[in-house]
Amino acid sequence: VQLQASGGGLVQAGGSLRLSCVASGRTFSSYAMAWFRQAPGKEREIVAAISWSGGDTFYANSVKGRFTISRDNAKNTVYLQMESLKPEDTAGYYCAADPVPYRATAQTMGVTPKLFWGQGTQVTVSS
Repeated sequence: VQLQASGGGLVQAGGSLRLSCVASGRTFSSYAMAWFRQAPGKEREIVAAISWSGGDTFYANSVKGRFTISRDNAKNTVYLQMESLKPEDTAGYYCAADPVPYRATAQTMGVTPKLFWGQGTQVTVSS
């Protein structure tokens, strides 16, 4: 599978962005997806995940109530709608897919090994 992320940019605190990740090469609707982020000098962390059906989602505590993950299986795309952005949300954002169909759930994507990764898109939030 190949993943192409887009939608990052520079935004003021309190603003919004929507990230998109388009998948190609495999049956998109059969695998769980997630967004991770990594800030300079920090470890990569999971931000949000969604099950293959879209019926289950997971959010990191730091983004609950502000970010929404969704997917459109007809368009092979997963989205991350980000609201009320804070400077601490500044990071490179990466989409990831579980390569094994119907394996990971939204709750387990953060610990699922050997994910497929997209190239990342930078989000910068100014104060």
